[in-house]
Amino acid sequence: MSKVTVLGGCGVVGSIAAETLVSSDVFSEVVIADIEIAQARRMVERLGTGNVSAVKLDAASPRSISNAIVGSSVVLNCVGPFYKYGPIIMKAVIESKVNYVDVCDDFDATEKLLAMDGDARKAGISALVGMGSSPGVANVLVRFCADSLLERVEAVDIYHAHGGEKVEGPAVVKHRIHSMKMDIPMFLDGKFTTVRLFEESGKSLEEEVEFRDVGTYNVYAYPHPETITLPRYLKGVKRVTNLGLVLPPAYAELIKGVVRLGVTGEEPIVVQGHKIVPLEFAVAFILSQRQRLMEEAGPSEPMGCLKIVVKGYKNGEKSTYVFSLSSRGQGMGEGTGVPAALGAILMATGKVKEYGVNPPEGCVDPIDLLELARTKVSLGGKRGLPIVIEHIDKDGKSERINLLS
Repeated sequence: MSKVTVLGGCGVVGSIAAETLVSSDVFSEVVIADIEIAQARRMVERLGTGNVSAVKLDAASPRSISNAIVGSSVVLNCVGPFYKYGPIIMKAVIESKVNYVDVCDDFDATEKLLAMDGDARKAGISALVGMGSSPGVANVLVRFCADSLLERVEAVDIYHAHGGEKVEGPAVVKHRIHSMKMDIPMFLDGKFTTVRLFEESGKSLEEEVEFRDVGTYNVYAYPHPETITLPRYLKGVKRVTNLGLVLPPAYAELIKGVVRLGVTGEEPIVVQGHKIVPLEFAVAFILSQRQRLMEEAGPSEPMGCLKIVVKGYKNGEKSTYVFSLSSRGQGMGEGTGVPAALGAILMATGKVKEYGVNPPEGCVDPIDLLELARTKVSLGGKRGLPIVIEHIDKDGKSERINLLS
């Protein structure tokens, strides 16, 4: 038995991860570390077990991070936005020589974390980055497909749509804004490249996608890190893309509109004698409109779907596998927090054997993850992760398959 500390344990993702870890009976102690210490203590009371405690965390302070994780075997980092806090936290964890798992979905932060591989190896620790849904489960399923279902992978297209959560925090909105402003990495025609969301390079990738149990929506380019990590593990792959949408579409369009206006700077401006940070105003305005947009257009409950389309060859013939993980009544918290908790359990139980900093496809055995989910996860009354797999042969004939058969 060992101790795990969940950084950002009161957030939408962190709270689900912490609850999953507590119920797993794998850890002798679970620490909820959060800037909102009063909320963390209330969460400890709600969980009602003797092996859960709370500690205050300032994610911008290396000393605070180091103090929060003293004695931990594993740190699970759920503090966003990762482009701001990820490298600070990773550095402090490496210096403390503690194994690390996170849910980083910012590609630029992922690049900085992967650059710490040498430091992590010298410290003798393992760091698993991006262990949520996308990235996370998506990477592991692509690896499974490459290892066990196809002889050669030619293309990977990752799609995601989710929304309807009762609460969306400022960090999530900042992540969305950050994602729309940057050069978005894609792997096209066998080469790393970038596109811009509002320019033709990005618009040319937009497509209408049918999501199981969620609906059909137009998705757009997302700067998730699968596009920069998967090609390094898939020899000969020609295409890796990531496209997504937050629901309802009107909410996504609101955020896009704010970004187009350019009111997302971080330098204060003076408005009627008051210093206002444009980004903070933009986030507050977006959140003030969210409930109205949800009431007008739905969804009325949390829902989401991750869809992964892997194309390649088997026995010399074209073959396609489509993986879908969908849910209603559960949203980003479960979709990201549960896989993150599973990653922390795999780390604590010695299933992650690679030292240094690695993405999921580089250090997580797909069967280990799926078997662990079967024993530790119950979603919608069913055990394990709700994965539906469809195989499409060279003639377009489709059949449902069992992943573990």
